[in-house]
Amino acid sequence: MLNNLRPYLGRITDPIASRIKVNPNYVTLAGFIIALVAAYTFAVKNLFLGGLLIALSGFMDIIDGAIARGNSKATKFGGFLDSTLDRFSDAFILVGITYGGFIGWLTGMLALHASLSVSYVRARAEGEGVPCSVGVAERAERLLILMLGAFLGSVLGGFIMEIAVILVIVLGYFTVVQRIYYSWKMMFCG
Repeated sequence: MLNNLRPYLGRITDPIASRIKVNPNYVTLAGFIIALVAAYTFAVKNLFLGGLLIALSGFMDIIDGAIARGNSKATKFGGFLDSTLDRFSDAFILVGITYGGFIGWLTGMLALHASLSVSYVRARAEGEGVPCSVGVAERAERLLILMLGAFLGSVLGGFIMEIAVILVIVLGYFTVVQRIYYSWKMMFCG
């Protein structure tokens, strides 16, 4: 859903990114490192800073692709690296939230499974030639939910973070079902 905003966001980020003369893979790595720091911050029970770091990591995830496109440095490896480190970032953030005691281990494992499944179903569908960026909870939405949960949780109490993670689970699995159905339609009815 938020990916539909990328063309509008690109009007802001693309002119800036085209002036940044750094290898976009370095920006991808920096975003991953920031996500690791966010995970640690959650693990030591600092929700507000964790939320800020998720926002910064998400910004780096947006800007790395803009830098690659703006400087004609987009590569297959860059896309692969970005996608792979996104999965690791998501996992470490959820591990940090779980370790920090904001959610139980089962909730954390389900959130991790739901998040990875959303990405896997898309990758598998696209491997079969079906573009599959449909669904209500792509990565941007899931990170936004966690970020808002962290900010609200820092003010209202850590239980808000649990609500946010449960929302990630429910919407994540709903997105998996949406993508499976969409892929089925494209492969058999399409």
